[in-house]
Amino acid sequence: MNQSTHFRVAHSTSSMVHELMEACDEQRLLRLQKQLATQQLLIIDEPGFVPLSKTGAKFLFEIISQRYERGSIMVTSNLPFDEWTQTFGTERPADVLLDRLTHHVRILEMNGESYRLNQSRKSRRKS
Repeated sequence: MNQSTHFRVAHSTSSMVHELMEACDEQRLLRLQKQLATQQLLIIDEPGFVPLSKTGAKFLFEIISQRYERGSIMVTSNLPFDEWTQTFGTERPADVLLDRLTHHVRILEMNGESYRLNQSRKSRRKS
């Protein structure tokens, strides 16, 4: 199984959005959107970490809308849903997006200490 044909990992939401914007500039947006829409699993990492431009938010919204009830999406985020509005600039797009993302979903909420922070503390103690 060729992983690139079945799974798409965005290193971050902002990198995926930048890739979409570049594809638009290079007139290959429809091809990239089709590719993203047909992946078995699309992983969107940290939406909201970096605020998106209006165009970037529109592209992310389009990808999620195209996949709605057609393909699996995994979203990882440290932000609660009520803070996603800041990412999309206005309440309406964030509400519609969250409506699609939270329909037919399993939300795994993980609370606890940061794994990275714990590893950093352990390595400082050893030094």
